Amino acid sequence: MTLIPAFQKDEALLRDIQSQTNITDGFRVWWLGQSGFLIQWKGRHLLFDPYLSDSLSLKYAQTDKPHVRMSERVIDPSLLKSIDVVTSSHNHTDHLDADTLLPLLAVNPTIQMIIPEANRAFVCARLQCAPEFPIGLNDSHHVEVGGFKIYGVPAAHNALERDDRGQCKFMGFVAEFGNYRVYHSGDTLWYDGIVEILKPFGVDVAFLPINGNKPERRVAGNLNAEEAARLGKEIGAKLVIPHHYDLFEFNTENPTLFENYAKQYETPYRVLGIGEGIHVE
Repeated sequence: MTLIPAFQKDEALLRDIQSQTNITDGFRVWWLGQSGFLIQWKGRHLLFDPYLSDSLSLKYAQTDKPHVRMSERVIDPSLLKSIDVVTSSHNHTDHLDADTLLPLLAVNPTIQMIIPEANRAFVCARLQCAPEFPIGLNDSHHVEVGGFKIYGVPAAHNALERDDRGQCKFMGFVAEFGNYRVYHSGDTLWYDGIVEILKPFGVDVAFLPINGNKPERRVAGNLNAEEAARLGKEIGAKLVIPHHYDLFEFNTENPTLFENYAKQYETPYRVLGIGEGIHVE
């Protein structure tokens, strides 16, 4: 199978990122594939949930659930320098990948990492890092780190699961910087109260999954294309960018379906190519 080509990758992507560093109006967003997004604002960089390896394809290659890659890897994580903050919304490997994060941490010695507090022990074991290294969040809490204020938002993947201390195991994040706010869903289904939680933020850009929830895939699910378009409309997002598709053959969706629903609901949207960036003012 021919892989879906990246819009731009490796050194070309890196040049694009570096060329925008001194821009002071608005901010930039790049989609790095799956649920990974890079935010650039006033020379600072926030990286949401990167997966930039083939670790899952290798892990499941000889099983009855092969993770066959559909698209090119957009960049070697060791090339991504000057990252101030990275997130992991939950413990699934496409959101907490040692083969991505360890090279990233190695070339960014001052990087700070945001995780659900409930997942601290798991994260530290996977990354072999000091227990105090990750910055833990729970819902209704926020931290200021690397020039960004990060709020924790519950995520249902598939349930609103909490540990014995009542802390969320699956989360999304709202990042506030300057006059802007973006919402990264992590992996989530629609749940009671999600609109009421998100609407007061006045989200400028919402990154929402569209791959849906199909039990026959034998993996936890997400919003489908219709739900993502409708959720973006109901929370008043000024722009919705879909994610969590075009990586693995068994767990994807056609983004055209999302586009059709976004037009139906009059939800502002943009579908990005892998490695494509946009300027938001």
